[in-house]
Amino acid sequence: MTFTRSWELKMLNARKTGLVFMESFIKVIAVFSLKKGLGSLRLTQKASLYASHQHLLGILGTKGRIVKYYDVIIVGAGIIGLASARSLKSKQPNLKILVCEKESEAGQHASGRNSGVLHAGFYYSPESMKAQFCRDGNIQLREFIRSRGIALVETGKVVVTKSEQEEKRLEALYERGITNGVKLELLPANQLEKFEPLARTTNTFLWSPTTAVSDPKSVTRALVEDLVSHGVEFNFSTTITEAQKGRAFLNGEIIRYGHLLNAAGSQADRIAHQFGVGMQYTMLPFIGLYRYVEKTRFPLRTLVYPVPHPLNPFLGVHFTVTHDGLVKIGPTAIPIVGREQYKLLSNPKFGDVKSTIRAAISLITGTKHNVRQIVASEFPKYSSRFLVRESSKLVPAAQAIKGWGVKPPGIRSQLVNLKTGELVQDFLIEKGEKSTHILNAVSPGWTSAFAFGGHVADQALLDL
Repeated sequence: MTFTRSWELKMLNARKTGLVFMESFIKVIAVFSLKKGLGSLRLTQKASLYASHQHLLGILGTKGRIVKYYDVIIVGAGIIGLASARSLKSKQPNLKILVCEKESEAGQHASGRNSGVLHAGFYYSPESMKAQFCRDGNIQLREFIRSRGIALVETGKVVVTKSEQEEKRLEALYERGITNGVKLELLPANQLEKFEPLARTTNTFLWSPTTAVSDPKSVTRALVEDLVSHGVEFNFSTTITEAQKGRAFLNGEIIRYGHLLNAAGSQADRIAHQFGVGMQYTMLPFIGLYRYVEKTRFPLRTLVYPVPHPLNPFLGVHFTVTHDGLVKIGPTAIPIVGREQYKLLSNPKFGDVKSTIRAAISLITGTKHNVRQIVASEFPKYSSRFLVRESSKLVPAAQAIKGWGVKPPGIRSQLVNLKTGELVQDFLIEKGEKSTHILNAVSPGWTSAFAFGGHVADQALLDL
C-alpha cells in the first residue's frame, strides 16, 4: 500500500511538472513565432496572428496556471443582460459567453419585480434612446412571449386628465407619440366608456392599443432556457472583482475575457468605477409599492394612467391589470437608502448609505429638480388610504373597494449625475477598456430590452 501510494504521488507530480513545462513551452513558441513572423506578413495577417496570440495567453494564466477564457462576460442576469446575450449569440453564434449573477437565479431584482407592462413608447422625447427602442422593443418582446406560450393580456391603456390644465399636456403627449411612430388615438370624453367604463377624464383621453401586460418571471425563465440551449454559460451566486484589462476574479478564480458587458442594474455604477468609467454618476434608489385586489371585485378592463408631471421622472399613481387576474394601484416612488432594501426598516449596507447621501446632496443643491416637491408628493403614498384616494381621481369606484393587499415592492435605482445634480432620464451606455457599461436602463427597460439589447450587442462587438 505504501509503495502504491508513493508511486501515485510521483505520477501526479510528474503530470503537474509536465503541464507547467508544456504551458511554458507553448508560450515561448508563441512569442518567438510572433516576433519572427511579423516582418513578412501583411497588416491583416499580423492583426490575426496577434489576436490568436492574445487569445492563447488568455487561456494560460500566470505562474503556469490554466484559467478560463470567454469572448464576452456579462455581469447581471436581468432582462437587459439576458437580451444582450441573446442578441450576441444571434449575431455571432460561436461566441463563448458567460453570464455572471450574484443572486441564486436570474431576474431577482427590477427585472422580476416590475409590473410586466409592455409600454407603447409615447412618453419619451423623440431624440431619446427610450423612444428609439421602446416601440421596437414592444414588438420584439411581444413576438418572444407569443412564441414561448407565455401569458400576454392585450389590455390597452387610457391616459386621462384630472383638470383642464392637463388637457394641453395630454395633447402634447399625443403629438410626441405620433412623432415616435406609436399607434395612438386622442378621443373625446364621451367615448371613454367604450374603452374603460370605470375611468373618468375632463375633456379628452388617449387610447393606446399596443400597451399590454405579461409575466416578467416567465419571460426571464424562458430567456435563460434559450440561452443555455445555445451554449451560453451561467454562473450564479457569483461575485466578480478586479474586472479590468481583460481579466477578472470570479469567486477568487481568474477569468480572462475579450469583452465585459456590465448589465448589473443597481450595481452597474460600481462595476463601471472599477474601469474608471462613469465616475460622475451614482445611484439613488426609490422603493415602489403597489396595492392590489382581485379583478373579480374590481372589474377594470384596461390600464388607466394620469398625465405625467413634466418635471417628475415617474408616471404617477395609476391602475394596472395583471396577467394573473389582479388590479393594482401604485406605485410609490419613495427615496430609500439601500439599493436592495425591500423593507423600509431593514439595515442598508454602508456603501449604499454613502452613495445615497452623495446623490441626495447633489439633487438638493442642484437646480434641475424640485426635490422638496417630489418628497412631499411621494411619502404620503406609503399610506394605503392616501394611495386609494389619489387613484380615485382617475377611477372613482376605487374608493368603495376595501381590503387592498400589498404586493412585494420593487426598487428603481435612478442614476444621478453628481456634476449637474439631475436624475438621468434616458438610457445611458458608456464604453471602457474592453468593456461596455449600461449605467441607466430604468423603465421602459423591460419593454425595450430586446431592441436595446441588440444595440448593446453591437457596441460590444466593436471591440471583438
